[in-house]
Amino acid sequence: MVKIKFLQRILPLLPSSTQHSKPCNLSVNFGNNIHYFTGLNALRFWAAYFVVLHHAEQIRMKYGMFNLKEYALFNNGGIAVTFFFVLSGFLITYLLLQKQYNTNEISVKQFYIRRILRIWPLYFLLVFLGALLVPYLVQSIGYSYEMPYGFKNVIGYFVFFMPFMVNIKFGHHLLEPLWSIGVEELFYLVWAPLFKWLKRHILAIILSVILIKICVSVVVFRFEIQNTFSEVLGALQFEAMAMGGLGAYIIFHRKKEISESGLFSLPVQLFAILFLLLHLLCRNYLTENSCIFRSLFQTPIASNFLLIAIFVWLIINTSLNRKAIIRFHNKYLNFLGEISYGIYMYHMLVVFGIIWMFKDRLNCLGSALSTIVFYLLLTTGVIFVSYLSKIRFEDYFLKLKSKFNK
Repeated sequence: MVKIKFLQRILPLLPSSTQHSKPCNLSVNFGNNIHYFTGLNALRFWAAYFVVLHHAEQIRMKYGMFNLKEYALFNNGGIAVTFFFVLSGFLITYLLLQKQYNTNEISVKQFYIRRILRIWPLYFLLVFLGALLVPYLVQSIGYSYEMPYGFKNVIGYFVFFMPFMVNIKFGHHLLEPLWSIGVEELFYLVWAPLFKWLKRHILAIILSVILIKICVSVVVFRFEIQNTFSEVLGALQFEAMAMGGLGAYIIFHRKKEISESGLFSLPVQLFAILFLLLHLLCRNYLTENSCIFRSLFQTPIASNFLLIAIFVWLIINTSLNRKAIIRFHNKYLNFLGEISYGIYMYHMLVVFGIIWMFKDRLNCLGSALSTIVFYLLLTTGVIFVSYLSKIRFEDYFLKLKSKFNK
């Protein structure tokens, strides 16, 4: 059997997601013999860039600059991270299923080491930069910015991959995006062992994770529980990763190509894409003026699961549907997807750097011109930093992964 290669460049953020630029090669066996998932690098980049937009406008508003925070397009950071969770669950689950099918054995040790080599170097570099070096430099030059926490207050949370607790306890800060990395690391910690020890009950495990999250969420909503527990529950989006895993499980065991399924027909594609566009671009207006869209976009628990289900559909349709009406296979987007982990991880530092150096000059420009200049600086800066990090830092550790690719 052919070995899966798409985790050579694993997503972080889904730090565990990946794809290659080669086309998807579908065989007669279809599901258990997929070589590559095409188009996912582009989706990775767009998801990362939505997070960039979200935080950029949030910070511009915080510093009293002209901003576009009122528009839905610039408030999709949380939605984008949920997509990363779905994509991570999909690819990791498919990898484990393929590994189990090919060798009837899963090495948990090798799985952990490969995740460590992909995720930890950049993660801990950001912890050092954002929690130690940058605060020290800011204090040294007398800049007015103050960290909402001290290093001693949060280092335990970062080391044990619970940065979501830092967000809950201290609010917005330079390392805010790291919370999703912690959630995924906790997920990885148990997912591979479950596949190894309970391989005959994988579907039951996936469905149990989804069902448990639904039940607990219903209880929290029903009794209006609003405390640290409810915030942690919201951060631990294991249901999104499990639903991504469910999509992978279905695809892996499917014999016919998905283009033959009605779920991926032209009418369904048009509906799903329109739903996503409306959700991303104008949900604020629609929910204020339509009870139908209010039900679709704002119904507690149900709306979240609907969105996750459409994300699963989008991943499968993009990568495997020969009749997909929108294709994302593009060398430029593929390149941006390859560095999307860095884009996600570095963007807060780049945003603060731009505002620190150019805030007064940007404020002297008109609202439209200042926004254009700001995003030119931000997009160019974050891509450059991420590319440099990839070739000068991350690739050193990625090359070591080949030793654990048997």
